[in-house]
Amino acid sequence: MRISNDIVGGEVNAGLSERFRGATSFTGSSVPNDDIPASEPVRPNKDIREYLQLAKQPITGGGAWLDQPEIPTSSEVLLAKSDFSMSEQPLIEIEERIRPHKIEGAYEDNEDYLRTKYDLLREDAIRPLREALTEFRADPFKDEAEYKNQSIGVYDPVYITSFVFSPRGLATRVAFSLGRVKKHIRWEQSKRLITGTLVALSPTEDAFQTQCILATVAARPLSALEQNPPEIDLFFARPEEQEIDPMRKWIMVECRASFFEASRHTLSALQHMMREPFPLSKYLVYAQKEVDPPAYIKHNPYVNLSSLVSMEESSEYENVNVLEDWPTMSSHSLDRSQSKALKRMLTSELAIVQGPPGTGKTFVSVVALQIIRDNLRKEDSPIIVTAQTNHALDQLLRHTSQFEPNYIRLGGRSKDKEIKKRTLFEVRSAIPQQKQPGSQKAQATMAMRKLTIQCQLLLAPLEANKGPLDHKLLLSFDLITKEQAESLEMESQCTMGISAIENPGILMEQWLGKCLAPCDRPIGPEQFDWDYEEEDFEVEQLKELEAEAVAQDDDDIEALRGPVTLLSDNYKGTGQGLSNTDIQDMLRKTDDLYTIRVANRGAVYNYFKREVKKIIAAGVRGICKQYQDTIVQRKVGQWEEDVRVLRNARIVGCTTTGLAKYRALLSGLRPRICVVEEAAETLEAPVTVACFPTLEHLVLVGDHQQLRPHTQVRAFEDEPYFLNLSLFERLVSNNVAYDTLTRQRRMIPEIRRLLYPIYEDTLKDHKMVKDVSNRPPVEGMGGNNSYFFCHEWPESRDANMSAVNTMEAQMLVQFFNYLVLNGVDATKITVLTFYNGQRKQILRELRKQPDLRIIPGIQVVTVDSYQGEENDIVLLSLVRSNRNHSIGFLSSENRACVALSRAKRGFYIFGNAELLACESGTWASVVDIMFRNKKSKVTTGQERRVGYQFPLVCSNHGRKIWCEEPSDFELIKGGCDMKCEGSLPCGHRCAFMCHPFEHDMINCTQKCSKRVEACGHPCVAECCDQCRCHLCERRNGGVKSTLKPAQNRANSFRAPRSHTRNLVLKDTLFSPGPSEPVTDARTPRMATAQPVDYATEQRESYANGGAQEDDQQVLEMRKEQEERYRAQIRPSTPTAGPSSAGETLIQISPEKTETVSRNTNLLLDLDFEPQSVRGRHDVRRSSAAPASSSVAKSTYTNLLD
Repeated sequence: MRISNDIVGGEVNAGLSERFRGATSFTGSSVPNDDIPASEPVRPNKDIREYLQLAKQPITGGGAWLDQPEIPTSSEVLLAKSDFSMSEQPLIEIEERIRPHKIEGAYEDNEDYLRTKYDLLREDAIRPLREALTEFRADPFKDEAEYKNQSIGVYDPVYITSFVFSPRGLATRVAFSLGRVKKHIRWEQSKRLITGTLVALSPTEDAFQTQCILATVAARPLSALEQNPPEIDLFFARPEEQEIDPMRKWIMVECRASFFEASRHTLSALQHMMREPFPLSKYLVYAQKEVDPPAYIKHNPYVNLSSLVSMEESSEYENVNVLEDWPTMSSHSLDRSQSKALKRMLTSELAIVQGPPGTGKTFVSVVALQIIRDNLRKEDSPIIVTAQTNHALDQLLRHTSQFEPNYIRLGGRSKDKEIKKRTLFEVRSAIPQQKQPGSQKAQATMAMRKLTIQCQLLLAPLEANKGPLDHKLLLSFDLITKEQAESLEMESQCTMGISAIENPGILMEQWLGKCLAPCDRPIGPEQFDWDYEEEDFEVEQLKELEAEAVAQDDDDIEALRGPVTLLSDNYKGTGQGLSNTDIQDMLRKTDDLYTIRVANRGAVYNYFKREVKKIIAAGVRGICKQYQDTIVQRKVGQWEEDVRVLRNARIVGCTTTGLAKYRALLSGLRPRICVVEEAAETLEAPVTVACFPTLEHLVLVGDHQQLRPHTQVRAFEDEPYFLNLSLFERLVSNNVAYDTLTRQRRMIPEIRRLLYPIYEDTLKDHKMVKDVSNRPPVEGMGGNNSYFFCHEWPESRDANMSAVNTMEAQMLVQFFNYLVLNGVDATKITVLTFYNGQRKQILRELRKQPDLRIIPGIQVVTVDSYQGEENDIVLLSLVRSNRNHSIGFLSSENRACVALSRAKRGFYIFGNAELLACESGTWASVVDIMFRNKKSKVTTGQERRVGYQFPLVCSNHGRKIWCEEPSDFELIKGGCDMKCEGSLPCGHRCAFMCHPFEHDMINCTQKCSKRVEACGHPCVAECCDQCRCHLCERRNGGVKSTLKPAQNRANSFRAPRSHTRNLVLKDTLFSPGPSEPVTDARTPRMATAQPVDYATEQRESYANGGAQEDDQQVLEMRKEQEERYRAQIRPSTPTAGPSSAGETLIQISPEKTETVSRNTNLLLDLDFEPQSVRGRHDVRRSSAAPASSSVAKSTYTNLLD
């Protein structure tokens, strides 16, 4: 098996497919081997059980941070009542307790290191919700839009509607109102209440002044969210806080700027690392600079490197001492920097490899993984492969699958169909399973079912559609005495003969009488004339984010599965209100409930309801605690089954979030090797979690000069915290040994030179990017493959306070359209911007372009979401243009690096160059390079690449066009301002203005110059139509004579008429449908129709040249008709003006206008136009409007003179 040359798309090494092959020593099949005996019993896994057992044990001598619960407490998100006046003092006190992230030097010990990571990450996860609640508490009656913090989500009221008993936990389903949002939500693209979000609830009457309950969103099925009112499922943070009352009003608050689930499992893993050995701590904690080889390499340094070379040379490299020898450059096709980096990845227990844009870091990772895989023994644990995003992980697994099909993907949502087949859930499902009643999973599952039944029985009095409370329930809860219960039964027997056994609750209904009334629905459908909220995400972005919130291997991300118990307060008591004390006194004084006044019975019944709910709530909370413990036991049993499957794989992949989430499961594999892609884009804590007790070899691949990790609190990115400093960058800053790849294979030199301010002379060009056949010039740009279009159009803010520049968006979209008209595939163009508001604005502008809005695959994305991607042409919208000298995100050199390095052959920037050059040293250097054409060996001349006008070059006439405004593009439509005058395939001259498309895309609508083959008459149709003879059609009863088949008019549309007749551009995007044959009710039929057989015979004679006799008769008839028609025309004056063709234009008297018009139309049908009439007709047509509505819709209407 050979490694394909296209492993990394644009980051490939030319010719590697001829030199690389996979070793055949380990497996001889390309089919995954997942054979596990179905009868093999599931054995307890010591590592998994110890991991979870240790998690419950306190650490002696540890700090308070080790006792923090997984979900924050209410005291962590609610400041003291005296502190929530938006004073910053409480936050300052919190920050003073947090230790800053060290950039240089060593930590004191493991505890100092882990606690620092924990405290920073926990505060980063909790603070956004705390700040949202602090502002809400200061004024709890505002609508969402009125709060200064635009990330606050307020839902009021909220009601409990049901319980869901799922394998993931006991969930509470709630319905909520959007009354405070005052917008319709596109839930499919909204960041609101996504799975895993931390939310806070408080009774409406308290509004977070003293009471607060925390929960996480368990599921947000779209079908439930699109209801009116919408519903979601919640997991309450603690069993003792579980609520059940379906009539109690709540307020729910979230912060849409944070996502707790991203940090939750990492925090737990950091705590657990204090209970186990910490390998590699000498580098991570104590900043040792010199790196040792992995322990397994020290033990046996001989490695099989045969996959590096061709099969002919493989025998020489099957047993190489990698600590001493290394293949020379002549024996393999890696460049020098890649070869050096590969050696480090194989021989250093902490290997750090920097891969600048386009240098092939993913390719080198794949080569290293293949060599490591080739040298695994059968009993060795799988290699762990991880990345920050699902997309990067899938890309890496896709490449490794070419030499190792026996891999397994943990968690997440993969778009790749082949990788989906290799998820743990799919692989496990494909293995025959034998029921094992004694297994831990089976026992836990049975216990969960029993607890579900217990809880359902306990909740039965509150089930929807039930009658009033049963008096026997009140007796069992000690709310009434035995004598009081008997008084109800005795009265019913005496008066109605009703037994409580027949109808529970009927006795209470009889006792209450008119004091019983059905409860109103707590929250009903809302009907408001609201606008729609702007979407926060693309659909796939939202699914990717949510995918990390649940174990996608065996649970549905969109809806919880399991029994559902609907809750409702069905009836209430009416009448006089009484205090609890008065009611209790009243009940103590009587054994006969009928002695209680009727007016007071409603209040007594409501008292019974309140007490019943308290008792049920206490019971449910106890069951919730047991249910939670049982879920952990079931998870242990499930993981013990999964370990059997994972041990059979050679590579196991998961995201860095999944690495923490599945850490107990992965610990059961006792992994020794872990490879981290995108290591420089990942926070340090999630990578630290990869240090399993058994780990011997950690490989970090990334680029610290590109995007840094994201934090949820912007202040933590700055001094003194530096939370967004990755482990990769910190180790490099501490001079821990690493290697850098230097040969880039993505950008043409004209674009690569823009990275000089960042990488200086580190980056070198591979010969493939200098080859014009690999990187052809951008169409319609005359060799200007990069340009900075400058402007001073002011920015603005959208509803989410994101920066927007509407004019810049319009200019960019017009240029996008220009490139497409010049033949650039729209999918080969990517639009980048630093702001989500501008991304949405550009999408709106694209939808206004009729020829672009239906093209699938147009990419408009933010810079932060495009790391690791590339495309042929990139258009960058910088947005910022203001008098405050503020450039926001653009000041980040790391973001600038990503934005400048995504394009292969064309890169065009739109922005205020003067502002950027003044406020950023990096952008000042970029502008200077483009202005002076420095640091470039391109042969396109020394013209500057910066200006306030866009230089376009007509591909037909070579004319340079300068566009300064978006409207300028409308005048050229992809060409220039000259007439085309080229020759069409039919021989006619093109009447369009200059256009970039080929002439074979045009349907010529000038008059056809051919003769009909069947009859020899001149064709009366347009050039692009089927040849026709009107005379023969009338003579033959409508049967057409044809010369050639008509073109496919479904792919064409008509342009406006011109003095040279018509040209029609065939455009598959906007086709009006097939054109029908021309018919006219005014056309007279022949006086005597010939029989069909005679018509057939006559057509045959015409084909043999026998039409002359009939032609003579027709000509005589035409002559008589012409003389008769001309007799009706008389000149009003003897003078006449010459036409453009030299004929005399005849002026017609008003009273004859209608008659002449009718007769002229008849002459046109007979293909007989008097010269005077033809001349006037041409003048009229040259200035006429389009002949049909479909013409008006033509994208290229303005191309005609």
